[in-house]
Amino acid sequence: MKKSNIIFKIGCICLIISLSGCAAFQPMNSSKPTSISTGESQLRSDIVTYARKFQGAKYKYAGMSPNGFDCSGFTCYVMNHHDIKLTHQSGVQETEGRVVSEKDAQPGDLVFFRKRKGGDVFHVALIISNGPDGIEVIHATSSRGVVIDNIRNSSYWSTKYATIRNVIDP
Repeated sequence: MKKSNIIFKIGCICLIISLSGCAAFQPMNSSKPTSISTGESQLRSDIVTYARKFQGAKYKYAGMSPNGFDCSGFTCYVMNHHDIKLTHQSGVQETEGRVVSEKDAQPGDLVFFRKRKGGDVFHVALIISNGPDGIEVIHATSSRGVVIDNIRNSSYWSTKYATIRNVIDP
């Protein structure tokens, strides 16, 4: 009887130790860190530099070339040059990559706009900087062609900002 009692107590102690080990286990965070590697940082810089080359290009409905861009055609063209494939439709681009917060947005991420909360995406822009003065983007607008805007300083774009997606390191 004493022998089975000792075995029972040892078993209970082993069980307690193994369960406490499980409680101490922390699963890995599934979200990506906000810091970026040197290679990714260089790629983001290259994407922004390339996008800036088209500042002043004309707007063309369904356009995907320097002869004329629409908003999603511009992001497709720029990203394709860097072997990042996107769909030529802003609403679909919003499903590509992964969501990032405004504070974690990096140059090269895409920002999407809706005319009203819950409405369809109607526009996409490429982030060129994210600092204390807000997010600066380059995008193809129907009225001005490819231009740079600060979202915070724009009474039009600031009210339509919806989401940001990282399509570089999804």
